[in-house]
Amino acid sequence: MADAFGAPAERGFAVRYWTGDEEPAPPVLDRGFRLVIRSPDALRRMLLPPSELAFAEAFVSGDIDVEGDLLAAVELGASFPARFHSIARMIHLTWQALGLPRARRPGGRAMRARARTRGGFDDRDRAASAIRHHYDVGNDFYSLWLDPERVYSCAYFASPDQSLEDAQHAKLDLICQKLHLAPGERLLDIGCGWGGLIRHAVRYYGVEALGITLSRAQADYARERIERDRLGDRCRVEVRDYRDLHREGSFDKVASVGMFQHVGRARMRSYFRTVFDLTRPGGLFLNHGIVDLEQARDRSFGSRVRGWLWREDEFIDRYVLPDGELVSLAYASGLAEKAGFETRDVGNLREHYALTLAHWVRRLEAHEAEAIRLVGETTYRIWRLYLTAAEQSFRCGRASIVQMVLARSDGSGQCVPPLTRERHPHLRLVRSAASCSIAG
Repeated sequence: MADAFGAPAERGFAVRYWTGDEEPAPPVLDRGFRLVIRSPDALRRMLLPPSELAFAEAFVSGDIDVEGDLLAAVELGASFPARFHSIARMIHLTWQALGLPRARRPGGRAMRARARTRGGFDDRDRAASAIRHHYDVGNDFYSLWLDPERVYSCAYFASPDQSLEDAQHAKLDLICQKLHLAPGERLLDIGCGWGGLIRHAVRYYGVEALGITLSRAQADYARERIERDRLGDRCRVEVRDYRDLHREGSFDKVASVGMFQHVGRARMRSYFRTVFDLTRPGGLFLNHGIVDLEQARDRSFGSRVRGWLWREDEFIDRYVLPDGELVSLAYASGLAEKAGFETRDVGNLREHYALTLAHWVRRLEAHEAEAIRLVGETTYRIWRLYLTAAEQSFRCGRASIVQMVLARSDGSGQCVPPLTRERHPHLRLVRSAASCSIAG
């Protein structure tokens, strides 16, 4: 422990061993959490070899636990690769770990890595399998920690103490306003989730909306809500791949909110080309998605090697978002413009996503017993760690989230958005009506 994480007097956290022995953290360094090591063989699995994936699996399997502030533990864990700064040091720690006790229970590790998706990246079945792995955990599970509209994307906060419900409502309004939705227009929502955006747009902006998702669980819930809200004459949801919409014609406005990170670098070019074809000349496309800030920066060869040895992001790929891949904003915007779009507006919501994730984590932790009953302790621990790690990533600036408003020219050079960011007159009336009912 001293060689891997520093002597007790140098650590920012306390440690309790399976024997009951404790090593307190120095008060001046204490980050507010205790690392609990549950068995003699737990360290072997966590350090053989030392990596982000091994640490995450040790937590998820219950080999170790964190009592207190999990966010502080994740923040400190993000600095661990600096301790393993050389291949020689990692080899030394691996050699030490080989001398630790082996697993004493049948089967070794308490939890195995989940199977990866199969097929090529352009395979429709593979894409659907990856999405369902993430979203079909269960509608009841998501309802424990999302807002009542089940909006599973970054909210938009007027202030840090604003409620999640109000901030999500404001985000839906922000998207509708950026798209300059007008009554009678056709709106397509790619990756519509549980249908929050299309219901909002139909109810308050008078559009006709189609939402598509690859998750049957999401589609079932969205259809029930549309029926309950009596919006079925102007609003529908289908289980469809966005690449299979050619028979639907073109749409006045297109939105993709939170789906972008599922596309992957290999499909990014065709993604923007397909959406361009689905957007009518003179129409707008709003792409709301996570981008990787580190990809836009120069990284030394040594830094890239350390990232590979540390197995960065492999936990999320194996357990949470199969085939998910982030790209830089520059890369995405470049491909969008190559497809024919003109970039009209770019908004960064990084701090808003950190606040959103903080709300989600607190809500999930407050419903721990119910979450474990619904999905089991392992899945609960996966999601608690995933959401906390995501919050840390947005707080520290490793990742960000941007809204790009892209326009397809009508051939005359005219642009749909006005000269300024002032709302259209009819949007002021709609916003006033929308503010009367948050729940909708």
